[in-house]
Amino acid sequence: MANTRPIAASHNGAHYFFTGWRLIFRAGIKRYVILPLLANILLMGSTFWWLFSRLGEWIPALMSHIPSWLQWLNYLLWPVAVVSILLVFGYFFSTVTNLIAAPFCGLLSEQLEVSLTGKKLPDMGLVGMTKDLPRIFARECRKILYYLPRAIALLLLYLVPGIGQTIAPVLWFLFTAWMLAIQYCDYPFDNRKVSFSDMRQALRQHKIDNLQFGALVSLCTLIPILNLVILPVAVCGATAMWVDRYRHQFVTD
Repeated sequence: MANTRPIAASHNGAHYFFTGWRLIFRAGIKRYVILPLLANILLMGSTFWWLFSRLGEWIPALMSHIPSWLQWLNYLLWPVAVVSILLVFGYFFSTVTNLIAAPFCGLLSEQLEVSLTGKKLPDMGLVGMTKDLPRIFARECRKILYYLPRAIALLLLYLVPGIGQTIAPVLWFLFTAWMLAIQYCDYPFDNRKVSFSDMRQALRQHKIDNLQFGALVSLCTLIPILNLVILPVAVCGATAMWVDRYRHQFVTD
């Protein structure tokens, strides 16, 4: 559990998002960026190529659920439908990518924390990562179990005529932003063996900033080229946020 020390004032979520872009080029860190970057390029690149090839079929099917009295809004709802599909599939496949790349993301976060603080973590390095693989994958499954019931409820909302095509995309974007904040902030928390529930409680203390961080990451997953490199950037940004804002609550040096 977290101690009761006051949380230090810090920058907002946008600051840490842009800091992540700078940190991937930090001396001594670049070599740890390569493996999660390659995993993201291979998986997300092939996924979005397939997704864009299917949009021509899916968009008309989704728009067919719009009631006749809202047909005049087609020109507005069509781009909303496109963004909704990209958000849903973008987060789903980024989850798969993060599951596969989780050990390398954890290693990147670990090495960056050492670089930023000058203090080593227990059981750090490749040997420690290998030993922790069962726990790492169990943690990823825990995140998926947190995500699934909430995602299913929002997806069912899409089926409600009118409401599903107007309100659901906004709720889905906010939900995706929150989940991406959890996804990437969890790497430094997990490296310090902070429980999933304690991590979520800590993130809620600065929910707006974390939503801001997650929203910017989410937007980058929709942009070709940027979505191929965003994974290590998000890990680095979230780790910088951990060091500045949360580390003192859970680590006593």
